[in-house]
Amino acid sequence: MSYFASLFSFFRKPAKPEPGEDEQIAQFGKPKNERRKIERRDAIEGTRALIIDDSKTVVVTLRKILVSQDYLTLEAFDAETGIEIARAESPDVIFLDIVLPGMNGFAALRQLRRDPITKDIPIIMMSSNEQATEEFFGNRIGADDFMKKPFAREEVFARLNKLVGEDSKLRRPESTKVAQGSGV
Repeated sequence: MSYFASLFSFFRKPAKPEPGEDEQIAQFGKPKNERRKIERRDAIEGTRALIIDDSKTVVVTLRKILVSQDYLTLEAFDAETGIEIARAESPDVIFLDIVLPGMNGFAALRQLRRDPITKDIPIIMMSSNEQATEEFFGNRIGADDFMKKPFAREEVFARLNKLVGEDSKLRRPESTKVAQGSGV
């Protein structure tokens, strides 16, 4: 048998099934594909997420991830526009980049937390900056979570899962409300 013939025959061999997979195949016709490592509570269909980021790539990626789980997205490419949208539309959650043209994400976060209309909207700060001080500072001025860029789909839903209540609505955790106090 030639080298190539033996190579092709190697790839034609069926893969050895995982323990218990034969029973799954017999019972359901195909092996169980377990993608999720952690049970996830999904938000109510139509939950609105505002994405504030100056990178079109980040906005499109995050939109695609969120829409796949029936979120509706609102988008802004600068903080000032994002704040206007947040006040007008009252989204259920805001993804806010730190480095933005004009007003930065920290200033936007302060403004959103001081405004009675937007103060209770959960906010997830985002950054590709390596400095952990941003995360610390972001949490001290009222961010509910921090997500490092680039991010994976699982990361986005892990952050959202922490904000989903028993009623499937997104809420600010009590711990961040208390930590925020009056120092905003």
